[in-house]
Amino acid sequence: MTDLEQARELMLQGSYTAALCRSGETMTSTKRGVKPLLDWIDEGKKLNGWTAADRVVGKAAAFLYVLLGVERVWALVMSTKARTVLESYGIEALCDTEVEKIENRTRDGFCPMETAVWDIDDPMEAKATVIVRLRELNGE
Repeated sequence: MTDLEQARELMLQGSYTAALCRSGETMTSTKRGVKPLLDWIDEGKKLNGWTAADRVVGKAAAFLYVLLGVERVWALVMSTKARTVLESYGIEALCDTEVEKIENRTRDGFCPMETAVWDIDDPMEAKATVIVRLRELNGE
């Protein structure tokens, strides 16, 4: 089984929001949104050569995957801007459904994370913006 097949199966068969695989090693998370990616960055994870399977990948998540150094990202749903970001950094971007922009959880607007980084082109600036936006959403 390839890393991609294993990551997809692990995510879809478990109740995970994200699953990453590399040569039999796995990492998973049940946290929502970009939180698992930020946690892995904060932990200093370097995921070069890893394949990620994620439920939803917008531009914000794409920038965080760039910072993590993954080789490939597959998502159930991926935005066009996320695909562009990933591919511009040499990361293979695969998805079941590509959309112009990610909807928010209540489906009455757009994802606040993707909206926050919509006009950003730098991964570090995107990360800082995502952190600020998360704090705002949490009332901090």
